[in-house]
Amino acid sequence: MSGEGMRRHEGAVAIVTGASRGIGLGIAERLVAEGAKVVITARKADALAAAVEHLGGPANALGIAGNAADEDHQDEVVAAARATFGGLHLLVNNTGINPSYGPMLDGDAAMARKVLDVNVVAAFSWIKKAVAAGIGDSDHPASVVNVASVAGLGASGVIGWYGVSKAALIHLTTELGHQLGPQVRVNAVAPAVVKTRFAEALYEGREETVAAAYPMKRLGTPDDVAGAVSFLLSVDASWITGQTITIDGGVTLGGAL
Repeated sequence: MSGEGMRRHEGAVAIVTGASRGIGLGIAERLVAEGAKVVITARKADALAAAVEHLGGPANALGIAGNAADEDHQDEVVAAARATFGGLHLLVNNTGINPSYGPMLDGDAAMARKVLDVNVVAAFSWIKKAVAAGIGDSDHPASVVNVASVAGLGASGVIGWYGVSKAALIHLTTELGHQLGPQVRVNAVAPAVVKTRFAEALYEGREETVAAAYPMKRLGTPDDVAGAVSFLLSVDASWITGQTITIDGGVTLGGAL
């Protein structure tokens, strides 16, 4: 793992939502490798238990199953971070859903509301609760990273509501970066296609063809995203807030998503 051996998060406590696999687990793994304790969330308790073991067990990680958009679950997780590891300093909003693939008008308003609730409103609620709980301290300043997507930067034609929600998440990052400084920094990352189960519909069976559009000639991996997230959470990024870093292997340089 690149970044291994660095301990820039030593003593920090992080919450990473949607972290039983994929990008979220990759981020949690990087934070643990760099000294943090992590509380990870997802819907399925068994998948979380496996993820905790992967992260080194209860000494490094705590898994709490629940719906990321449920405010009672959010309260439980924030309280558990403090009770188990003695604080809360870092928050990564990684949970996201995309129940629709195809033309937007093929979906209905209920689906659109659900996507916005989970991908945007829930992220706002996590941040609000973390701030209310006193995220950060003098040793480890407060930092939040929202996991957006290049789908929020332009039209895809097939994951429209997901893109709308990620565009909103990017602007939420801008607004809260402006409003919460200097106590809390808020930034985002916008990955292109990363090889995870969540994104399989975008490349399965045609990975070489999809990757050919990328100047780097490959799709992303969770570790590609984790490194940037760790940087944004760290004091190395202490004068960066309200920004979104595009992590895309160069694919948007030519206007493609």
